[in-house]
Amino acid sequence: MSIKYEVRYAASPREVKEFNTEQLRNEFLVQNILEPDTINLVYSHYDRFITGGVIPLRKAIALETIAPLKANYFLERRELGIINIGGSGTVSIDGTHYDLEHKEALYVGKGNKNIVFSSKSEEYPAKFYLNSTPAHKAYPTKKIGVNDVEVIELGSAETANARTLRKYIVNSVVDVCQLQMGMTTIKTGSSWNTMPAHVHDRRMEVYFYFEIAEDQAVCHFMGEPTETRHVWIGNNEAIISPPWSIHAGSGTSAYSFIWGMAGENLDYGDMDICKINELR
Repeated sequence: MSIKYEVRYAASPREVKEFNTEQLRNEFLVQNILEPDTINLVYSHYDRFITGGVIPLRKAIALETIAPLKANYFLERRELGIINIGGSGTVSIDGTHYDLEHKEALYVGKGNKNIVFSSKSEEYPAKFYLNSTPAHKAYPTKKIGVNDVEVIELGSAETANARTLRKYIVNSVVDVCQLQMGMTTIKTGSSWNTMPAHVHDRRMEVYFYFEIAEDQAVCHFMGEPTETRHVWIGNNEAIISPPWSIHAGSGTSAYSFIWGMAGENLDYGDMDICKINELR
């Protein structure tokens, strides 16, 4: 079986206040997501959110169930979001093939049994980033192309946070239970990806950072607004953001990130803004 997984338990803000750098990284940072011919997954106890990825290089790779799900197949009680950040690839869902080009997405509803990933070329393989959450209802599988997304321009050059946000898997684009996914690209000359920072206690979030140069990094800020911490993150790495935590970052060069959310509220604007001059 070409699949590896680990389980991360939930940590309270009381515990996290005492974490050193290594503990913070072990708890929240997700590395080695994209590996040739292997699906890597992290099962988080925050809203039972699964983060993962795969590069199908020399063969097609099937998404099989893992022990924590106690399920006969992966999507028996789940839904799945896929965004391709690599070359041309194909996702087969119970025998139906969906071609995904660079930065195209696919929503896969509960109940689909056979999910298989493949690339069109070994020289420029697909890189599938995956998010999965529990689902209470089966919705149809749907491809979301680059022209199907909702686009929002946010921030400004004056505050160094000018960025383009693209909503891929949200309830205004596709029927979905609780999973939400989108992509944000920072504009040239800006560095902050989310400022002012905010929390949303009704849902958790995972940030997947990519398009970071090899010798550059993003400094991700997390923690309670009055007890913030930071984690340095490299290319193709993700970080789990608990419901009680802010989530913002600033890069040393241009970068993009994919955000994935789960919880009890599908309202994208459901957030509690933190005043910048009150962050600690």
